[in-house]
Amino acid sequence: MRYDLTHIMPWVPFGSRVLDLGCGNGEFLSALESTRGVQGLGIELDPDNLIAAAGRGINVIQQDIDEGLGNFSDQSFDRVVMAHALQVLQNPHKVLSEMVRIGHEAVVTFPNFGHWRCRLHLGFKGRMPVSRVLPYSWYDTPNIHFCTVKDFEALCAQLNIEITANDIIADPGQGLLARWLPNAFGVTAIYRIRRRAG
Repeated sequence: MRYDLTHIMPWVPFGSRVLDLGCGNGEFLSALESTRGVQGLGIELDPDNLIAAAGRGINVIQQDIDEGLGNFSDQSFDRVVMAHALQVLQNPHKVLSEMVRIGHEAVVTFPNFGHWRCRLHLGFKGRMPVSRVLPYSWYDTPNIHFCTVKDFEALCAQLNIEITANDIIADPGQGLLARWLPNAFGVTAIYRIRRRAG
């Protein structure tokens, strides 16, 4: 399981109701159900992932997140999770607003395109970076909205979304640098958010 997923498990309360947007093959939701006793529901578009998630015993529905989440009522989940999917959405700002409407809190993880390696690669090679975290070429990537830590925080402020916690996954040995300069040294950003009161 990816490190960002294991990292956010403690942010999911025991016995809570969890909606996992873009749940993939259901590995994360299955782990939450077995270790934290959650009542989970996954949303997935890809048919192969849908079958894999259902094979794990996950409650999963096929739905395009970009077409809206109006079939879920306000505050119907304790946590809404979306891991490494923000950058592939057509309308990430609309989905974030829906997440904090549906859930008491939401958890979002995304690759930080402001990482120093991305900047260096683009600056010196003049080409879009390809890495372990971002393994696609520019022409076949599912990533359509490149986002940095600063971009995400600015969008949250614009959408009246409160950031209640955040953490940054850095390259080995760069954890301290990532705490000081998350936009430059964070490989993956992790945020816990909710609708701002008032």
